[in-house]
Amino acid sequence: MSFEYWFMLPISVLVATVAMASGVEGATFFAPIFMLGLGLPPEVAIGTGLITETFGFASGLYSFSRKKLIDYKLGVALLVVTIPMALLGSWLAGEVAPTVLKGVLGVGLLVVAASFLRSPASRDVALLDAAIDGEHAGGPAETELVAVDGEIIRYTVCNRTEGRLLAGVGSLFMGMISTGLGELNGYFLLQRCRVPSRVAVATSVFVVAITALTAAAGHLTRFFQSGPETMGTVLALAVFTVPGVIVGGQIGPLVASKVSQHALERAMGVLFIGVALLTLWDVIR
Repeated sequence: MSFEYWFMLPISVLVATVAMASGVEGATFFAPIFMLGLGLPPEVAIGTGLITETFGFASGLYSFSRKKLIDYKLGVALLVVTIPMALLGSWLAGEVAPTVLKGVLGVGLLVVAASFLRSPASRDVALLDAAIDGEHAGGPAETELVAVDGEIIRYTVCNRTEGRLLAGVGSLFMGMISTGLGELNGYFLLQRCRVPSRVAVATSVFVVAITALTAAAGHLTRFFQSGPETMGTVLALAVFTVPGVIVGGQIGPLVASKVSQHALERAMGVLFIGVALLTLWDVIR
């Protein structure tokens, strides 16, 4: 076993913790690290980031499922769209020129940064939750979940067609540049679909985890076809990143309950602006 990338173990724990706490896909962090820090080709960096992210979100998914906050019916309705679009995106990643792919990633990171900087404050989220709760106080609701802490959550999903369109676009970019779905899901589920924030986050993790697995499988197929050298690099990274994200996936939900979500999202927005500019500079220099 190669220990060339041993330092990715602690980095992966940190990345997965922040990713799960903020709701952003872990590959959004890993793809630039692999590309700019380790000098990997864009397609290999993006695909390896998605493979790593799959394990991190699976760990976080287990944590959310124990809390009984996932709306599986809504999640499956979105997966019908996200799975084929993610496969299309992973195919496109292998067809476009590396410099173009890197440029698209840079622009995508700017979009992610903008979504974080424009995210609603915790006070606004609380008002949205209260409004959703008030809409169904004593009245009919399409969905009723009972969380593990005994809280009864009632709501009716709105704007389904819009949500599928947004999720389809997000999953296309996830397959192609490893990011986009989590940010679009967060906006859609809470602000447009009127899904309470706790359920929105948990359901988004469910959808992103399954979609990331699909996109990762598409990239992995290409890696096998590329030969042993590419697969050797991917495995040398995964042996350290996968255990790291599994641990971070369990720590993330705990951090989310202790840290201001709004402050964390603003910090992520500033960070991704810097990473996006570095990525774009690497393209044009």
